[in-house]
Amino acid sequence: MTEYALGALAACGAGFFTNPIEVVKTRLQLQGELQARGHYQRHYRNPIQALFAIAKQDGILSLQKGLGPALAYQCTMNGIRLGSYQVILNSGLTRDKDGNQSGLKCVLAGCFAGMCGAFVKTHMQAQASSTIAVGYQHHHTSSYQALREIYFKFGIRGLWRGGSGTVVRTMVGSGIQLSIFTVIRSHITDLHIFSSGSVLVPISASFVSGIVVAVCMTPFDVVSTRLFNQGVDSSGRGKYYSGLVDCFVKTIRQEGLFGLYKGLAASYLRLGPHTALSLVFWDRLRQFYHGKEKRL
Repeated sequence: MTEYALGALAACGAGFFTNPIEVVKTRLQLQGELQARGHYQRHYRNPIQALFAIAKQDGILSLQKGLGPALAYQCTMNGIRLGSYQVILNSGLTRDKDGNQSGLKCVLAGCFAGMCGAFVKTHMQAQASSTIAVGYQHHHTSSYQALREIYFKFGIRGLWRGGSGTVVRTMVGSGIQLSIFTVIRSHITDLHIFSSGSVLVPISASFVSGIVVAVCMTPFDVVSTRLFNQGVDSSGRGKYYSGLVDCFVKTIRQEGLFGLYKGLAASYLRLGPHTALSLVFWDRLRQFYHGKEKRL
């Protein structure tokens, strides 16, 4: 349980600082949904302009919309993800016959950990004043009200809508992020670029990991966001998409391949720091805890 708790603490610490970029990313991904380029009003031109636009129109605190469910999501999903991954590393299953970390085995371990591990969060982060609103607007007043309304309207099944997109997104992101972080950190340590135990080792590894994750995961992130945020009919069926594949097909058909990479810059601006913070926090927390454990 210790590894899961350390993973949850690290993820929540990173989530608090990067939630404003998550809000921006969500808005950018929903902007111009199922509309060809040039045929919709662009409220948000880039991540920086979007930050100022949201703060100006909705207030500075709106940049932390969905923080409660975001931290709950980080605590549960990333706590399980990082904890499971560390348990697999500790077991030695990711090492080759020479004792070195195997890239392929780390990817598979990361995918499995992600699969073990953002629905209301997306609804709330998409909410905006009418002048800069994008995507379907749900008008929730709080996390509790949102969960209650969804449950009473559509039951337990309604709370899992869009889950297929999240499972694939998490598996892809987790497999790439954790495996590249592990392999790069191992190489940097072996090359003695930084002094032993330096915080620059996990920071360097996490920023490299963040770049690759942003490029590979953004299409799945866009689809996941849209599946979560779409409106539903009286029976709980999505108004725009019937599922993961349908969302991919419709997005490419209406918006081109570029549509799957909406919010890419915001994704990296969020993923870079979030990856760095969560993995550095995770690395340092583990060093602190296990160092203290040895002293006892």
